[in-house]
Amino acid sequence: MKIIETERLVLRTWKDDDILPYFKINQDPKVIEFLSGGAMTMDEVKTFIDLMNQQFIKFKYTFWAIEEKSSGKLIGWIGLNQPGWQAHFTPCIEIGWRLGSEYWGKGYASEGAKAALKYGFKEIGLKEIIAFTVPANLRSIKVMEKIGMCRDLDGDFAHPKLPAGHPLSLCILYRIQK
Repeated sequence: MKIIETERLVLRTWKDDDILPYFKINQDPKVIEFLSGGAMTMDEVKTFIDLMNQQFIKFKYTFWAIEEKSSGKLIGWIGLNQPGWQAHFTPCIEIGWRLGSEYWGKGYASEGAKAALKYGFKEIGLKEIIAFTVPANLRSIKVMEKIGMCRDLDGDFAHPKLPAGHPLSLCILYRIQK
């Protein structure tokens, strides 16, 4: 089901045809470089897709599948989520994205993320949306700044799902308000 449409993208709920393309995206070492879980198995992809669709039914937001309008291809996801762990800034709603590396550098992440922010503020009524990443993930930091998010200089945190000292444990926090 189509939820958000931009000039070049459709953000929609997930379908069974997305399983294999999303699995392939999650096998790309460039895509998973800053993800602590590594490559996703086929079962993890299926579980993720089911959870995202269930989350949309329950909350009216999720990490939506992104379809490139010109090709009709699944290129990744963009959307909103409530982290399932505790930190100094939770409970909150985060914005996130994961695109196949062949779609990087085309402005798709920023285009879709701006639309997801607008949806979160106007349709859901959120007052603030956060994002976080590791300091080395310069591409995501650039997207956060391009969509108007500001770094919370007092917000750095150790990701609670990773052991102390893990190379991806330290995260930097960005925020944007309505």
